[in-house]
Amino acid sequence: MRYFDEQTAQDLEFDEIRKLLIGYCQNETAKERLSKLRPYRNLDQAAHSINQSNELISIRRLGLRFPRLEFGELQKEIRLLEITSSSLDLEGIIRILDATRLVNDLLLFFKENRNEYPLLQELVGKAYYTKDISNAIEKVLDKRLQVKDDASEDLQYTRNRIRSVKRQINKNFEKAVRHAKSKGFITDISENVIDNRRVMTIVSTYKRQVEGNVMGSSNTGSLTYIEPRANEQLNKELDQLIDDERLEIKRIFKALTDLLRVHLTLIDNYQTILCKLDEIYAKVKLAERLNANKPIINKENQDSFLHEAFHPLLLLTNKELKKVTKPQSFNLDSSRRILVISGPNAGGKSITLKTMGLLQMMFQSGLMVPASPKSKFAWFDFILSDIGDNQSIENQLSTYSYRLQRMKFFLGKTSPQTLLLLDEFGTGSDPELGGALAEVFFETIYRKGCFGVITTHYSNIKLRAAKLDESVNANMLFNKQTLEPEFDLEVGQPGSSFTFEVAEMNGIPKPILNAAKNKINRKKLELDTLIADLQKDKSEVYHLKTDLTEAKEEAERAKQSFEDKQEHFERRLETQQKRIEANNKYLSHGKRMDQFIADFSMKGKKPNNEELFAEIKKYITIEKTKLLTAEKKRIEKQKELERQRIAPKNRKYKAKATVNPIVEGSRVKLKTTRQIGEVLSIEGKEATVAFGIFKTKVDLQKLVYIDPKPNSEKANKKKKK
Repeated sequence: MRYFDEQTAQDLEFDEIRKLLIGYCQNETAKERLSKLRPYRNLDQAAHSINQSNELISIRRLGLRFPRLEFGELQKEIRLLEITSSSLDLEGIIRILDATRLVNDLLLFFKENRNEYPLLQELVGKAYYTKDISNAIEKVLDKRLQVKDDASEDLQYTRNRIRSVKRQINKNFEKAVRHAKSKGFITDISENVIDNRRVMTIVSTYKRQVEGNVMGSSNTGSLTYIEPRANEQLNKELDQLIDDERLEIKRIFKALTDLLRVHLTLIDNYQTILCKLDEIYAKVKLAERLNANKPIINKENQDSFLHEAFHPLLLLTNKELKKVTKPQSFNLDSSRRILVISGPNAGGKSITLKTMGLLQMMFQSGLMVPASPKSKFAWFDFILSDIGDNQSIENQLSTYSYRLQRMKFFLGKTSPQTLLLLDEFGTGSDPELGGALAEVFFETIYRKGCFGVITTHYSNIKLRAAKLDESVNANMLFNKQTLEPEFDLEVGQPGSSFTFEVAEMNGIPKPILNAAKNKINRKKLELDTLIADLQKDKSEVYHLKTDLTEAKEEAERAKQSFEDKQEHFERRLETQQKRIEANNKYLSHGKRMDQFIADFSMKGKKPNNEELFAEIKKYITIEKTKLLTAEKKRIEKQKELERQRIAPKNRKYKAKATVNPIVEGSRVKLKTTRQIGEVLSIEGKEATVAFGIFKTKVDLQKLVYIDPKPNSEKANKKKKK
């Protein structure tokens, strides 16, 4: 996209789509990228993004066991690994372990589904399968992701000593508590913990009668906390051992970090791969929530076709309210590139226009769209809009002044690669003067060849659209009986604003409405009738042209399908014939070996089978010679083909034309196929040919003579006759 207009994105509420995507991301990198999502620079980039999402949706719909995408970002760990003297902490090591396991699972998935999902597989192209990282970490961490006792000899000794000291401390403490209880020094609460040490809760009156170190007292001073004398040295030793354990774990992590630093490039690739997958997952989850699809991508021109398209934000809102949302269908192509929508207020004109604009911006941003997969989207260099009441208090601009400035801006950007979205076109000024200026603007953008959707109430714009060849009127349907809009778009005729009907629906008294009707210019009604008639004729011609084009395309597809099936069945027939020939050969060998077995004699003490063995040996020798001869011919043919391939290109060869008459026994093939058959008989200009087990009559002119096999004596005899 050559230019991204922030005002258009705001008009179309594209930022709401960004917010939905961010809500589906797991990590900050993907959230930050999708918060800045905007249309790609070209169609190929957008198509690549859509096709990636489509591959992941296919995997999910097929129920394949794709690895669950749960990981933590590795940015902090990568920065630490870049510093030579640094050391990772436990959380960082666990994140790297999760990442290497996840990427390894992804690599195995794509290996099992080779070439099925090329765009997703492309993401892991810079990574490779390795257990070096996980094996190194698993030597240090156990299944609960805690440091193993045997991660080093020093750590194992320290932890064994810690457990031994803790047992002795607990034993001494229990003994001291029992003694204090027997003396009545302890209340219902016998112990507490202060500075990670078990202390006895002694009634302060008896504190001098208990041997130990006073660690503190209660708020009221009625209780005193005492560490038993027997545990004083043991607790000091325990503190030192715990510190030794901490230092040893730090040393182990430093050594492990040095091992992981060798794989820094691969770990950096993990971060890139997983964050990109996080983005794609967010796009897929949004697509699934919107029931979005991959549309047809039009790379040839600007023709676009929205089939059963939904406004995504309206769809989600109505889902929550359990209301039905009606889809819209219309197209913009070279014969009707500007769609002028008219109809009543609150009838759905603006939503239809926004649906076109928002879906187009989503498509060009690489997102799937909530529309039928029959929909077709083209590429636009500019998507520009003028929607809503955009007053500017800061710049002292009225609505009309703002719109005039936007229109001036549009005129500088308008081209055949521009999509214009103009809501309530021409309003904001005197109806006659503003309408005249709007008509001139309309003619100007029409001449520039742009595509667009315009909503208006102005009759002169409707009339101009009816007269211009490449524009078309449309209207939002209104039920005159119920006085309610139907939110259905009908292309081909302009719509009435239903001014009086909408007024009646809103409770305006009938006398006022009748008085207003009497003031209407009769020519105004005649003009509306003329517009409707002109547009009806134009619509009929367009539909005839469209039907003819669709019928032609359908015929081409049917022809191509027939040719593909014909080629497929010919290949199957050829394969079947080769299989039959091979089976016949194996059957002949089998019968021969069966005969040898039947002739083998088991009677007598020393049965004489020398002659049978000699015959078997001779038979095997003959068959081996045949195989060697066939292999030799295959090699010679391959060498000949290689010589022809490397021959100088500037040499010219003149092949002598040889004409071989087709007779009974000739090997032939049809001119349109590769299947080889044998002529069984000839009657006049027709020949009966056997293709494998099938026989058919064929015109001789449709057959091509094939040189006979060297060992085909029958064919040579027929040729001599």
